[in-house]
Amino acid sequence: DLGAMSRDEQYVTWVNAYNALTVQHIVGRYPLKSIRSGYIVGPWKQVTMTVGGREVTLDEIEHGILRQDWDDPRTHYAVNCASYGCPNLKATAWEAETLEQDLTEAAEAYVNHPRGVTIRGDGRLQVSTIYKWFKEDFGGSEAGVIAHLLEHAGEGLSAKIRANPDIRSYDYDWSLNDAA
Repeated sequence: DLGAMSRDEQYVTWVNAYNALTVQHIVGRYPLKSIRSGYIVGPWKQVTMTVGGREVTLDEIEHGILRQDWDDPRTHYAVNCASYGCPNLKATAWEAETLEQDLTEAAEAYVNHPRGVTIRGDGRLQVSTIYKWFKEDFGGSEAGVIAHLLEHAGEGLSAKIRANPDIRSYDYDWSLNDAA
């Protein structure tokens, strides 16, 4: 009964449902090279589950529920699409009691990893395509993305971003993030 849960409990229920369904989908089709293998775009509108008596797709959970109802850019660090370019999949289920800290830690881990931000040889930034696809969630502009990155960047990375706050390129690796 999602209605009987606190707002944070609802959030973690949706995030955990998304991640569990993604893992189930990958395991059921393994081995594969990418979550997009066998699809024109990907499985996000086809893969479904029932949560709280409601049948939903991965797409609905991420975009119609989490992004819409919570409006927190850190959601992009909580849901995981099983690709190497994606933020880390949390090793344990998300919990309401530690949600704020866990979201911040997930954001910091991704921003400070080359999958999130890389300083190119010319000093300009190469960032994850997540920041292009969902720019509106990160302030709606390149300046908003830069501000978000600075909020979560470690001291060394932050200094490099401030020295040249220019996004030169975007990158995303769709290969399956598996042990192989």
